[in-house]
Amino acid sequence: MSQFVENKIISGKAVSAAVKDRIRGEVAAFASGYGRAPKLCVILVGDDPASAIYVRNKKKACEDVGIISEEYRLPADSSEQDVLELIGTLNGDSSVDGILVQLPVPKHLDEIKIIEAIDPSKDVDCFSPVNTGRLYNGNPYFLPCTPAGIIELIKASGTDISGKTCVVIGRSNIVGKPIAALLMENDGTVTVCHRKTPDLKEVTQRADILVVAMKKPDFITADYVKPGAVIIDVGINRKPDGKVTGDVDFESCYDKCGFITPVPGGVGPMTVTMLLDNTVKAARLHVS
Repeated sequence: MSQFVENKIISGKAVSAAVKDRIRGEVAAFASGYGRAPKLCVILVGDDPASAIYVRNKKKACEDVGIISEEYRLPADSSEQDVLELIGTLNGDSSVDGILVQLPVPKHLDEIKIIEAIDPSKDVDCFSPVNTGRLYNGNPYFLPCTPAGIIELIKASGTDISGKTCVVIGRSNIVGKPIAALLMENDGTVTVCHRKTPDLKEVTQRADILVVAMKKPDFITADYVKPGAVIIDVGINRKPDGKVTGDVDFESCYDKCGFITPVPGGVGPMTVTMLLDNTVKAARLHVS
């Protein structure tokens, strides 16, 4: 049994810690060779409390592995031009390796235009059209953070994706579409399901690997699951009682599956970790 799995549960915390150990060594080697550490700049527009927490967690993660983290806070009423000018300045700064605009931005700003303004070689979230295109062409600068983390979790269970029947529930640009691409890149046979998919249960029951990102708490129960399947639960939902749960009914699926990720403690820890990995990759791009 893998060191990252206990009683069929894939620990995102354990996998994240192992990846961070590798990144920490890579950051130290980069700093030794080039006289500086990789640098990530995060732009936060407005004062959304959840966004502030995410930014704080990213800063802490950077410090943990030795990456320089700089935070730029702009008022909620900042103009689009203000944001674009800041991005332009960071694009032109050779000491900056990664640029991240914390989403969502205030509604008066054009999110797509802002993302497209980031230099693709510094777009460590991998959201820009250039990086999306490179992903689907099989020649990416970076891998999108949550999907890349999902691949790490599947592999940490000891599962070989090659030849497996993979089902993804959800077609978002952040998770569903890119994880489908990465599963195919790893030679999985992939079906993507969504709210218009008829006979969802019939499709999911064929899945050796089931990735669920549908924003419906505890929706996937044991009768959707093939015996022995690997279940990756991307959902994060808060119940009326305050409890955090995923899109998968963990209790009913646990006995039937081969491996399963918990919520919290599964996919969540991997997203920021893969952002760190992308920042190191970006730094290497800029000195090559």
